[in-house]
Parts: sequence; structure tokens; C-alpha cells
Amino acid sequence: MHTAEDQVVVVGAGFGGLAAAIRLAALGLKVSLIEAGETPGGKARAVPTPAGPAQTGPTVLTWPHLAAELFALAGQSMADQVALTALPDLARHFWPDGGQLDLTPSREANAEAIAAFAGPAEAAAFVRFDRLAEGLAKALAPPILLRARPSVLGVMAAVAQRPALWPALRPGLSLQSLLQAHFRDPRLVQLFGRYATYVGGTPALSPAVLALIWRVEAEGVHAVQGGMQALALALARAAEALGVRPLYATRASRIRIYEGRVQGVELESGRFIPATTCVFAGDPEALRQGLLGSAGRGALTGKAAKRSLSAWVWALAARPEGRALLHHNVFFTADPAAEWDPIARGEMPTQPTLYLCAQDRLPGHHPGPLERFEIIMNGPAGQAAPAAEEETCRHRTFPALQRFGLTLTPEGMPHLLTPTKLARAYPGSGGAIYGASPEATLAAFSRPGARTQVAGLYLAGGGAHPGAGVPMALLSGKHAVEVIWKDRISGSDRRPGVTPGGMSTDVRTTGRAPSR
Repeated sequence: MHTAEDQVVVVGAGFGGLAAAIRLAALGLKVSLIEAGETPGGKARAVPTPAGPAQTGPTVLTWPHLAAELFALAGQSMADQVALTALPDLARHFWPDGGQLDLTPSREANAEAIAAFAGPAEAAAFVRFDRLAEGLAKALAPPILLRARPSVLGVMAAVAQRPALWPALRPGLSLQSLLQAHFRDPRLVQLFGRYATYVGGTPALSPAVLALIWRVEAEGVHAVQGGMQALALALARAAEALGVRPLYATRASRIRIYEGRVQGVELESGRFIPATTCVFAGDPEALRQGLLGSAGRGALTGKAAKRSLSAWVWALAARPEGRALLHHNVFFTADPAAEWDPIARGEMPTQPTLYLCAQDRLPGHHPGPLERFEIIMNGPAGQAAPAAEEETCRHRTFPALQRFGLTLTPEGMPHLLTPTKLARAYPGSGGAIYGASPEATLAAFSRPGARTQVAGLYLAGGGAHPGAGVPMALLSGKHAVEVIWKDRISGSDRRPGVTPGGMSTDVRTTGRAPSR
């Protein structure tokens, strides 16, 4: 019979859960890692194709130093565990009018490319926008992204040193409005507005401050050999090297809470793992909805937030013809309203913008005739699957690419991940990929932080602060461990019970035996 002393259970082996497990084990704690999927990675998954595993999740890795820190904690070098390639180009962008624009990490090269694409005035506008985004990223990362709890006062103090940033922080100013004030060419408004979708928002409703996402990507993008799931697998091996005990294909059914604090985690098999600390690295809404026990409903304060975007995601092996591709490619719709208006109504876009990752197109690598592709079409969360959903999605994806001159001839059956499938795979998400929507002025301050209302229960993952994306999820794991360690040292984690009187409503009865 193991005691719960110094035992931690991490529920969810996405990047946030892996980061938390590694950091906790490095502190000498006994860590069990529970994952419902057969492999780690969360939404970083892959499916088999005749050309090898094709990704169905994130494809962009920025801030690789955050992953390198985790390998170092396990006494490993990241370079020895996973192969990264720094991409010389960020993405290739296509428009129906024949326009094409490649962007790189270089401001000067981008200005030159935009001058050739849209004229010198737009190139000068880009330089102004790029400097603004850079200023936002430098000013706001410390008080928001790098803190376990974002600080409004910290933001005000940081921006006070850079008065030129104040207009971009004006309440109610959308990213699209900011871009329209900079650019006259609507194609550039489309391009840079796309960065709102990186955290699950739409350009017209997301705050202008999300312009900083462009600068995060402009600092450099890396591709992972084998896809992002390869990085998750390598981090899982690092966790095991530190003594983390993984339990894959294992679903947690209940976080057992007694008198307002965690007692352990019960599995669907009936097994109980005692623990004084639990890090929940799934969608926080699963707690609010009682999917991990009714006592967990009180773990979060406030009301449920609007959900972020979801997506339809194709993963396939195909023979491409017609257009030269980079690793990252975006095919823009001619009519943004035909994309965003249906999404606002909860429907599939009629004329979508399509993101295409040519997984085998890497510098120095010559793909064979059969390549792996991931194609993403943005969509609303909470999608109720119509009977012809797959056929409709197919019709709105592949003919659209053909109109751009790109023909993909699949080999084998393409795999389609839908909002409905995402909702089933990730309980509490409603199909949303990025957790809460960023479409509010103070959205960055409203995501749940690492600490909950239940003593010993903490949050990590893309649904918690600082948000979605691989680097943000890795940061969430770091924030959770910082808060856990602070609470252990100070003994300040004993919060009131989640129900009146401090007695959990989720403790099973013991018949006539004395209560615990």
C-alpha cells in the first residue's frame, strides 16, 4: 500500500502534461503520468499512410529552448534526442489572383519581397507593423506569457516604457482593424490577420495585441523530423529517464477530493492512485462539467468561456503536381466573408482558406514521388456532424487547391479529423482546439491559471494560461510546477472546501462504517 506523500499524478500527456511531469520528477517527486491515448502528445498525433506517419496536429515549433530545458533536466541534449531543422522560410502564401508571397525571419528580406508583391508603400507599412509587433512581443512576454499569473499592472508598467504601443492596446481594437490601418492591400490584411487563428480566434474579433504572434514566428520556425509527435515521444522518454511512470491507454475517471483537497486519482479500471497533488493537463472545462467527478466542478471560478475555433484536418499520402511548395503553405480565399460568416453561424466555410503542411519538404531533403500532407480548414467548435460532412469537406478542399493549380492524387484512404471527432477525443473541449477563445480585450487574463480552488489540484496544457500552441503549453507546465513548489514550501495550498462545510460531494459512501 503506497502512501500519497510526495506522489503526484499528471492527467494528460500532451506537451503541458509532459513538461509538468519532467519538472516535478526533476525535483525528486514520484510522478505517475496518465494518458487516455496510446501514445503521448495530446493533439500532436499522426496517422499511418503509405508514405509513413502523417501529422494531424501542430506543425510549427517556435521557442525550441523551452523543450531543450526539459531535456537538460533529464541530463540529455535535445540535439541527441530529436532532429530539428531551422526553416529558412516561414511560409509560402498563395492568392486566387495569382499572387504569391514568401516570408522569412528577415525583416529586410520580407520588406523587399512585399515591395515586389504589393509596392514600396506596402513594404514601408510592413516595416512599421513589424516593429510594432516586435515591441508588443518584447513588452508583453514578461508580464503575461512568462508569469504564472498575468499582471495587468505589469503590462501597464512595460508599455509605459514604450508609449508607441498604447494605440495597439486600445480596448475594442481588433487585429483586423489594426492591420487595415497599416496596409492598403487587402491581401496583406488577410495574411497577418491569419495569426489570430494560431490561438483559435478570428481576425475581426480578436484583440490587436495578437499581432505579437507574428513576431514570435518571425524569430524562427523549426520543423521536427518525424513530426511534432516525435518531439512528444522524445520528451516522454526523458520523463521516464527521470522515473516518471507512464500509463498510456488509461483513462482517469475521477479526481478524488475529500474536505477540499486532492486524495488521488481513480482510473476507469477501478484502480486508485493516491496522491497529494494532481496536475490536470486536459481541457479545464472537463472539470467544470464534472467529467472527472462532481467535486471537481468547483475547481474553477467564473463562467465557462466562449470556445476557440476548431478545424477539419486532412492527413494523407499523395502525389503532388502543379505548384512548388514549401514546408508551410497557405492558400487564401478570394472572399474572407465566405470563410468567417459561416463559421460565425456554426457552419463549415463555403470558401475556406487552407493551410497545407508538406511534411517532407525540408531543406536538404528531396521527397519521393509520394509525400505526406496535412491540410487544415478552420471551423467552429461544437460542430454537429452532418451526414455528408466528409464529402462536403472533400469538395471544399481538393477542388479549391486544384483552382490554385495544385493537384494531389492520394494513395490510400485520406484521414479526416473533424470538430466532432475532436470533441469526443478531448473531453470538455466541445471540439475547440485552443481552449477558450481569445476574442476579448482581456482574454489573456481570463484563462484559468495553474492554481485551482481545490487544494492540491493544478492545471497545465493549452486550455490554461498562457494558452494554446506547443511553446505556450510547455510554459504552462513550468508555471504549474512553480506554483506547486511555492505552495509546498509555504503550506498555502489549503483552500476552503469546494462545497459548504468542506465535505466533498464526490466521496463514495462506506455503508455503516465510520466516516473518514
